[in-house]
Amino acid sequence: MKEEIERIKQNSLEEIAKCKEEKNLNEIKVKYLGKKGELTAVLRGMGKLSPEERPVVGSLVNQVRDELEILIEKKEKEFKKQQIEKKLETENIDVTEPSKRVRLGSIHPITQIIQEVEEIFLGMGYEIADGPEVEKAIYNFDKLNTPPDHPARDLQDTFYITEDIVLRSQTSPVQARVMEKQKPPIKIICPGAVYRSDSVDATHSPVFHQIEGLVVDKNIAMTDLKGTLEMFAKKCLGENTKIRFRPHHFPFTEPSAEADVSCFVCGGKGCRVCKGEGWIELLGCGMVHPNVLENCGIDPEEYSGFAFGFGVERIAMAKFGIEDMRLLFENDVRFLKQF
Repeated sequence: MKEEIERIKQNSLEEIAKCKEEKNLNEIKVKYLGKKGELTAVLRGMGKLSPEERPVVGSLVNQVRDELEILIEKKEKEFKKQQIEKKLETENIDVTEPSKRVRLGSIHPITQIIQEVEEIFLGMGYEIADGPEVEKAIYNFDKLNTPPDHPARDLQDTFYITEDIVLRSQTSPVQARVMEKQKPPIKIICPGAVYRSDSVDATHSPVFHQIEGLVVDKNIAMTDLKGTLEMFAKKCLGENTKIRFRPHHFPFTEPSAEADVSCFVCGGKGCRVCKGEGWIELLGCGMVHPNVLENCGIDPEEYSGFAFGFGVERIAMAKFGIEDMRLLFENDVRFLKQF
């Protein structure tokens, strides 16, 4: 057995000394030290030895194993050093050579508008509120004075997950949730994605973004709403921007209005952007309906409020002169890098 161990030692030492590649070194390591290696086979055969011989042979095997492992590790380090030296010779770096130009991205136009609007309203003392996009129908409809027989609750207008859970069709549910949990005064805006069962075309998309605002306090009037929207329009679209209200109907506000702004391109004279009318439809707004306040646990006899909401894509299209909403969602870098 000792002669066999000595033979294994001499053969392995010769092979390690002659080894020129790391691949061959790994083969030698497996051949002698692996699970089925020659030195391991000697250990497995120790059961045939007498009790007196076993510790002597075992010690000799371990001694040879340790010696081989040290030599193999030393050889591995030599190979790695050779590889590094070879790379340094063949892969020299010229630190004086100009670097490759790094192409930087830009903020998406939709995100730009959201951030700009948030900054404007934060400056007016508003807070930013958020809520789930997968919403309960009671918050998306019932608490907002939209009864079960209202057309907006039809399957063709709203994405239903279950009978009582929908993809929110506006960010108004966030307002309802805030009014339930927070006592007036309330001043919030609610930006986020909304979903409606619309066909995709130049002005419609099944997913788009809204920013809605809500103010609830004592003695809030329509004049507060108009002053707020005038301030927003001037900050967002230019100091010369004017605003006008047109009567409208929304189930969650009374009275309700559509708010138009004077065209910031032509100044109201009429152009391609405003389609010759001098005005651009901006948002819907109105005084919060007493039923909505009552549904959310706020006394309409003591408090009043106003609300407004607009599509972010509509602002982006008007502000940047974009004629097709689909461009905002196609992620064509050639289009997006303009902004």
